[in-house]
Amino acid sequence: MNLSFLARPALQRPPAVLQQVAGLLDSEATGVLLAAATDLSLVIDPDGIIRDAAVGDDLGGEGIAGWLGRPWIDTVTVESRPKVDALLRDAAPGVMTRWRQLNHPSPSGIDFPVRYAAMRPKSDGPIVVLGRDMRAVAALQRRLTEAQQAMERDYDRLRAVETRYRLLFQLSSEPVLVVDAGTRRVTEVNPAAARLFGRPAKRVTGQDVVDLFDAGSTRALESLFSALRATGQAGDLVARIGQDRGETNVSASLFRSETATNVLMRLSAGPAERSEVTGFGSHALDVIRAMPEGFVVTDPGRRILAANTAFLELVQLATEEQVRGLPLDRWLGHEETEAQALFSTLQDHGSVRRFSTVARGQYGGIEDVEIAAVSVAGGGHPCLGFSIRTASRRGAAQPAAVAGGREVPRSVEQMTELVGRVSMKTLVRESTDLIEKLCIEAALRITRDNRASAAEMLGLSRQGLYAKMRRYGIGDLDGGVSGA
Repeated sequence: MNLSFLARPALQRPPAVLQQVAGLLDSEATGVLLAAATDLSLVIDPDGIIRDAAVGDDLGGEGIAGWLGRPWIDTVTVESRPKVDALLRDAAPGVMTRWRQLNHPSPSGIDFPVRYAAMRPKSDGPIVVLGRDMRAVAALQRRLTEAQQAMERDYDRLRAVETRYRLLFQLSSEPVLVVDAGTRRVTEVNPAAARLFGRPAKRVTGQDVVDLFDAGSTRALESLFSALRATGQAGDLVARIGQDRGETNVSASLFRSETATNVLMRLSAGPAERSEVTGFGSHALDVIRAMPEGFVVTDPGRRILAANTAFLELVQLATEEQVRGLPLDRWLGHEETEAQALFSTLQDHGSVRRFSTVARGQYGGIEDVEIAAVSVAGGGHPCLGFSIRTASRRGAAQPAAVAGGREVPRSVEQMTELVGRVSMKTLVRESTDLIEKLCIEAALRITRDNRASAAEMLGLSRQGLYAKMRRYGIGDLDGGVSGA
């Protein structure tokens, strides 16, 4: 009997020495050798019926003795039947088929896997099938799969926890910073903290947290970090925010992550800032919120502390929370210089009256407004108050001419009042419009409203004169043209 299936992988012939050994073995010795070398050996007749079986001790409880006399294909599960056909078809004299794993139903209810290879010792003889018990490997694979699934579940839970943390961190109304304990660099900042410092979040991230505060608070903050590194605990302190943005209470807690030690810093409004909002009294706040004119209270850094409904309508927002903590200049002025002129005048003189500018809405709306403002420094709680009324509510004594969609001042005095409120480029353009308007009015007076003579005096064509008169709102062009 050829023993090539004991020596080499499928489709390889054994060396000559094994062929010589095989020639020395009788059928009984060959059977003993097969039983010892494999977990399961089957003898299959040409019709695919199992005629004999040698079973190892490990497979003794799987009912293999009952396979005798049955087709081999009936002893496997449905998905393994094509593999049985392939093993029987590929079995040839002197050549071992490649190994294939089949699954057998078990009395225990759990299929047990066996890896088989087959050969036909003689061309017209039965087929010898050798099997290796794969239950241990299957158990290892099953445990590996269960471990992978457990890891996936843990990963999903961690991801859900991180998502909830991120959501709470971003939506929290309390300013929060995450700081590296070793370098004091800010690693994370929520929107409330970014508003508190008056900077975009990306400009706060990476900064030394001490640099975000006033120089007078440096020593206290350094002591806080030293205490955290030494004992893991530190008491609360009151620090002043940089750029004169007021005071805040600082609470810090140490926590460790996988690769670093971090500090969670919570910032809350100091007593002074809380007093600025609540010190008005409930009745006064109710009156202010119901006023038809916009009213805003800010801290000295121009961050909004309170705003009424009329102001929210001007800036196209729905709730006071959407503007609280943000700079007022975000919604004022055609250009940044207009708001700066307003605040500079307020700082120098303590009050401002009839400051003309525009209010910019969140969604692009623009409305001309007039602002009155006052700086309140008494009581230890400084703040700024702004009354904002739409320009259409002013009772103008004399309508101004319109040039290019913008009012043209009627006098040099009105022009000089705009200095510091609008840019020089705008002033030069409006000065030119004012001079043109005054020259046309003077020419019409001299010529007694003879427009042909006035056009000749000004060096203009009559069509050019009519266009400029229409632009500046001079005369009645519908009633005809005198002197034409």
